[in-house]
Amino acid sequence: MSSVPDAARPVTEVPASTYRFQVTPEWPLTAAADQVDYLQRLGAGWVYLSPILQAEPGSAHGYDVVDHGRTDSSRGGEAGLAAVADRAHAAGLGVLVDIVPNHVGVATPAESVWFWDVLAKGRQSPHADAFDVDWEVSGGRIRLPVLGDGPDELDQLEVSDGELRYYDHRFPIAEGTGGGTPRQVHDRQHYELINWRRGDAELNYRRFFAVSTLAGVRVELPEVFDASHAEVGRWVQRGWVDGLRIDHPDGLADPKGYLDQLAELLDGRYVLVEKIIEGDERLPSSWRTAGTTGYDALAWFDRVLIDPAGEAGLDALDTALRGGMSVEWPAMVRFTKRAVADGILRAEVLRLARLVPDLPQADDGIAELLASFDVYRTYLPDGAEHLDHAVQRATVNRPELTELLAELSRRLRDTGTEFSRRFQQTSGMVMAKGVEDCAFYRWTRLTSLTEVGAEPAQFSIPVEQFHVLQAERQERSPVAMTTLSTHDTKRAEDVRSRISVLAEVPDEWTAAVRRWNRWAPLDDGPLANLLWQAAVGAWPIERERLHAYAEKASREAGTSTQWTDSDEAFEQRMHALVDAVFDDDELHVSVRAFADRVTGPGRSNSLSEKLIQLTAPGVPDVYQGSELWDLSLVDPDNRRPVDYRRRADLLARLDDGWQPDIDDSGAAKLLVVSHALRLRRDRPDLFTGYTPLSGDGSAAEHLVGFDRGGAITLATRLPVGLARRGGWADTTVTLPEGRWVDQLTGREHDGGSVRLADVLERYPVALLAPAS
Repeated sequence: MSSVPDAARPVTEVPASTYRFQVTPEWPLTAAADQVDYLQRLGAGWVYLSPILQAEPGSAHGYDVVDHGRTDSSRGGEAGLAAVADRAHAAGLGVLVDIVPNHVGVATPAESVWFWDVLAKGRQSPHADAFDVDWEVSGGRIRLPVLGDGPDELDQLEVSDGELRYYDHRFPIAEGTGGGTPRQVHDRQHYELINWRRGDAELNYRRFFAVSTLAGVRVELPEVFDASHAEVGRWVQRGWVDGLRIDHPDGLADPKGYLDQLAELLDGRYVLVEKIIEGDERLPSSWRTAGTTGYDALAWFDRVLIDPAGEAGLDALDTALRGGMSVEWPAMVRFTKRAVADGILRAEVLRLARLVPDLPQADDGIAELLASFDVYRTYLPDGAEHLDHAVQRATVNRPELTELLAELSRRLRDTGTEFSRRFQQTSGMVMAKGVEDCAFYRWTRLTSLTEVGAEPAQFSIPVEQFHVLQAERQERSPVAMTTLSTHDTKRAEDVRSRISVLAEVPDEWTAAVRRWNRWAPLDDGPLANLLWQAAVGAWPIERERLHAYAEKASREAGTSTQWTDSDEAFEQRMHALVDAVFDDDELHVSVRAFADRVTGPGRSNSLSEKLIQLTAPGVPDVYQGSELWDLSLVDPDNRRPVDYRRRADLLARLDDGWQPDIDDSGAAKLLVVSHALRLRRDRPDLFTGYTPLSGDGSAAEHLVGFDRGGAITLATRLPVGLARRGGWADTTVTLPEGRWVDQLTGREHDGGSVRLADVLERYPVALLAPAS
């Protein structure tokens, strides 16, 4: 199959696939433009760009926008975006851009155009209404949590060049208030500098989750929407951008209203929302969007490849590591979410309580209700059943609050109130901080399960259920995104694929962990288990990367140390464990040997999961660099530079007919990715349905197969078990009539019953299409 079309295709309204670039000051839009030809050869449908509006200076991610009126100059500016668009459109690719409507960056107020003006002018600023500030609670001043712990921190203030300075922090001085001592000047301002520790309980502006340097904006106001989308509108008018990915719509006051406004601005162009779906939750049908960014699909792709037989053994190890205490996921989550509501998001709870001053103990009831949701938020009246369930759970856990919870529920259903709106904006914050950024690091029996959008208590799903879920996706959201790795995933797809092998060897893993814990003990068994899995899953990993991951994971878990008031003694013991992995010869050899044990099966899982994702219903995204093995851990590890020259060279060899071994080069994965993407791009007619294909024979349980309407995917699951039983043996699969060619090997097969040992002789996966 040709890697490059004879002539550039017109850009389609819906991408056949996307490829995500992390655009940074070090790797700007011009660099992305230079890789468009490679993406075309790879088979990608659209270029997918991380946020590119003007962000905080030096921002590695771009989600801290400081000026909505400019394309980020450090990332290449308008000229860079024009270059990407021109190159992409000339090659027949579209352009998808990630935008951030919920918040702006305020870490450096002087850079944040709107925020600086509000600090200078207070409620008289034309931008005052853009921010979600409770002005009354602090006498009309915005509280800024920047002061250190000293008793006289305000004595460190200086007036310089018409600004108030606190070390490296700069703040504006309101007109007519510049006389007197620096402290006197401070006391006349529209802002109040407070100790950084007070922010979690006393902050009076809405923020992104618990990040005080990201201030929420009220995009529900027409004038704020218009101002915050001015540059985005120009991109569309100039024909540079073909679709948008919307970051964190759950933080908005009215997600549906926002999407309605956006649809008018974009004239119906392709829009995705970064919305995490929980359990049986459905995206509201009234939303004008193609669907989510695919975290729900990621969970299914992982779990269909996990051996359910390993659950009991890994649970037993987890219980032993907790000193014999068995922990249930729902109980853990309720505890961590309540801790968040009482801790880092206490300010948000107290603000909600101030909106219902006639209800005694309102803060307690609100916090309990927030901790009881099984979804990120409701969109009342949509999702009222989730509110009902939360009230029921909270009532069972806190029966003494029964009347209060019932009254809170009643008031929340009055959707025209600030209380109802703000509560719905807050519940997702509690979920994200309590689950993704805490419980995920405490629930460590099998860490490939603790991924954004997943339900860690669900250990695996049978193939039959997977097929039902895919058929539903084909019917309900055929043009929503699917993904395996993103900038937000806790572990790259290939790390998870390797860790998932542990479910096939639970006894071996248990013995290894017990041995390693004797050699390098740590007084936090679940965290030690997480670190051992990270080492094996990302092996070979550099010492510095594993140290950085250990520090972040331990502080997110918050069990033995924390981001604030870290336990230095514990962290020294933890870092000693990491050092022992590299410096203790016996431990090093043992860890490396176990990594070798699971690498082969892990690569089989990787190829299977990748082919399934790329050919299943939905629009598949490939995260930058993951067309080869990617052994990244959580950010910022997953934002490391990508070697595109190496990838282009390997792709050229594949196009010359090379069929690589499944080895360290990762070329086998590139083979799967390129041929799957090209088939989706060149033959969309082969991807119009979904029919399960089952194996017949002794190893039938090891097959995941489906026919998309002409494109057939055959993938191996549970490779360790398959090897134990001696391979595919007599197992067959029945193909539709006709002649079929494997896009990966070029081998042809007749329709009817074929031996899987023949079809999957070279690789653990096959992608079949009708022979021309």
